[in-house]
Amino acid sequence: MDLQTRSSFARDITLKGMIINTVLCAVKFAAGVWGRSSAMVADAVHSLSDSLTDIVVLVSLKFSARPADKEHAYGHGRFETMATLVIAAALLAVGAKILYNGLTDIIRLAEGGTIARPHAIALWTAVLSIIVKEWLYRYTLKAAKQIGSSALEANAWHHRSDAMSSIGTLLGIGGAYFLGNKWTVLDPLAAVVVSFFIFEVAWNILKSAAQELLDKSLGTQAEKTIVQICRQAEPAACAHHIKTRKIGGYACLEFHIYLPDEWHLKHVHDATDKMEQALQQAFGPQTLVTIHPEPASLDQAHPPAK
Repeated sequence: MDLQTRSSFARDITLKGMIINTVLCAVKFAAGVWGRSSAMVADAVHSLSDSLTDIVVLVSLKFSARPADKEHAYGHGRFETMATLVIAAALLAVGAKILYNGLTDIIRLAEGGTIARPHAIALWTAVLSIIVKEWLYRYTLKAAKQIGSSALEANAWHHRSDAMSSIGTLLGIGGAYFLGNKWTVLDPLAAVVVSFFIFEVAWNILKSAAQELLDKSLGTQAEKTIVQICRQAEPAACAHHIKTRKIGGYACLEFHIYLPDEWHLKHVHDATDKMEQALQQAFGPQTLVTIHPEPASLDQAHPPAK
């Protein structure tokens, strides 16, 4: 799948999610106000953040699909990484807002104040939200894995955090609704608990995006795979000094390769070209591969047999 097709596919997935989020957000706000549930209003704010981050993802996908140019020799994949950071920041802000509102209501009750008992409409809206957001999470995550998009995967987890938020909301609203006015504290308490789930998701997304910006390697398993693929493509090859990193939705592989001293330049070119194609089949068609050929006589660990 080329960059333009990949971007178009991801935009379609994100646009569908944004439309559903917008409708669900409006339903939640109405249910929260009409149903007198602070937890549901907080849940609606979370859904609103989903719609906003959908816009961020759409913009990032448009820019990341641009081909490499003179000023961006490695392409524009970092736009996806930046979008992932924005989503993480949005999640942290949403979690902080939900935590603040929940604690405010709990303190009010502790000081002798009262909060309204939620209505059934808020309860059933929470059930609807859980079903819709869990489906969106699975739908978006499957698409993210299919095309290897970090921004789309982060957005999927944003959907999942909204589903978790709605589960906490359901428990709080259900407790306050079925147990009576003495238990209305369960509604804001649920909002507080949910905020910590959101913080955890935001932290994991933030950590992943930060590692990508810091050019964290793809890991030892990826390096072993590179060595194996090169050896399969050309039995005489020995890959070493391997450097790997992720740039948005594609990988970047750089390494040296030992080849027989007596090979002429055309033979070396054909062998490295074959290895490059094999690596792109394994890591994705957009994978950037840089191979530095070296004579096998320089291999101190495995000197050529005489």
